[in-house]
Amino acid sequence: MAYAIIRSGGKQFRVEEGGTVRVPTLDAQAGDTVELEALVIGGGEAGVLLGAPAVEGAKVSGTVVDHGRGTKVIVFKKKRRKQYKRTQGHRQNYTTVKIDSIG
Repeated sequence: MAYAIIRSGGKQFRVEEGGTVRVPTLDAQAGDTVELEALVIGGGEAGVLLGAPAVEGAKVSGTVVDHGRGTKVIVFKKKRRKQYKRTQGHRQNYTTVKIDSIG
């Protein structure tokens, strides 16, 4: 298959062989090989394969490159004329995975 759509951390990602993807934090060390969850859809020369909910026998494996934290997102709450303001920052953790094979 040329590409696949995978699920990880409640989100879906389009991946290609040899590419990298940032997924929500995985419990693995840098250099470990991981199998990413359910393949939703896959495509290649033979056309598109749809799964319900996953394509049978399809696997996506990759190598963990590193872990990190995303850019800061500011959460600001305010109620007018009530002197109410709250500011909070959030940084999402992620894991960078290099896709080795789609099959």
